[in-house]
Amino acid sequence: MKHRPLDGGQVLAGLSIRPARMGEAPDVLAVLREAAVWLEERGMPMWREEELDPMTVAADVDAGQYVLAISDAFAVGTLRFTLNDELFWPDAVAEEAAYVHRLAVRRSHAGGVVSSALLDWATARARALGRPFLRLDCDAMRPSLRAFYERQGFVFHSEKTVGPFFVARYQKTTAV
Repeated sequence: MKHRPLDGGQVLAGLSIRPARMGEAPDVLAVLREAAVWLEERGMPMWREEELDPMTVAADVDAGQYVLAISDAFAVGTLRFTLNDELFWPDAVAEEAAYVHRLAVRRSHAGGVVSSALLDWATARARALGRPFLRLDCDAMRPSLRAFYERQGFVFHSEKTVGPFFVARYQKTTAV
């Protein structure tokens, strides 16, 4: 993995944010799994095993849906960026938002800087695509996670139950 942004990438104080490239699914998966294990050990499971399936993640990377945060040629964070979310936002107006899923950061880079940079990248990308909102959902019973998103400029939209999940839905305007 080289330390250079692709077109549309962003470099922030030694941190490069860019779309994951074909073949970088193992890097994305390593970040996701590290975060998942850390959360599981604290009794806050985040993703089901099938959401971390290597073939599914690889297909999503190849489809251009993952972004990597790179520091010193090392993947330190990731998120999944999509243009629709029919599962958690079935009531959304078409083409009015972009969506963030699976935001994860390696423990060695925890503290909010990498997460904030990834969310800033997603906001700028949504704006560039003409989407007035960036949306996400999170476990409604995780107040510290909800507070983090609120500090990042996301505003509570609604709560929704989807299968076994009870989520808080948030959105942020992408206008400058």
